[in-house]
Amino acid sequence: MSQHKYTLDIISETGLLGAKPAAFPMEQNHTLALVKGAEVSDLERYHCLIGRLIYLAFTLPDLANSVHILAQFMQCPRQEHWDAIVRVVCYLKGTPGQGLLFTSACDLSFTSWFDSDCASCPLTRRSLTGWIVFLGCSPISWKAKKQHTIFRSSTEAKYRSTTAVTLELKWLKTLLLDFGLADIFTKALGKEKFIYLLHKLDIPFIPAPT
Repeated sequence: MSQHKYTLDIISETGLLGAKPAAFPMEQNHTLALVKGAEVSDLERYHCLIGRLIYLAFTLPDLANSVHILAQFMQCPRQEHWDAIVRVVCYLKGTPGQGLLFTSACDLSFTSWFDSDCASCPLTRRSLTGWIVFLGCSPISWKAKKQHTIFRSSTEAKYRSTTAVTLELKWLKTLLLDFGLADIFTKALGKEKFIYLLHKLDIPFIPAPT
């Protein structure tokens, strides 16, 4: 699953078809939250590009952190923020066909990874939570989000990240149970769901021998 054409449209509309691709989307140890340079002249253009990158991040987990950071400056973006968003687009130029691959070769079990960056926001001192959930070998859910409260230790911040990913896993498990094949054996179903589950059971039509 990729958004190849959508990515190329973003690169083209930003005027970066001839730009040099970036190897990664955002510089380390940036100070974007503290910049006080000139404001972006075209505010609508910044908003539009952020919106398109948020949509693109639905299939690109590697954009989650950089888009999360740049979306915080929607009210009053500075030139440094625009330069950072241009770098993200230059990163996309090097990977326009990148996306997700869902394969049936792996077991349908959940695996999750999570972390926190304690007090990473220089303005609010709030921590950042990041997690990703795999179903088998395929990523199906991920998020980079600033935590709501301020914690005094990295242990507290990691505990909040643990809680966030646990809630997501619980919801995903409930969702998959709602799609369970066993429903066809335990209750009368409507036509649409019955046919859907029958297809999932892979019961073929076998013609009578002639």
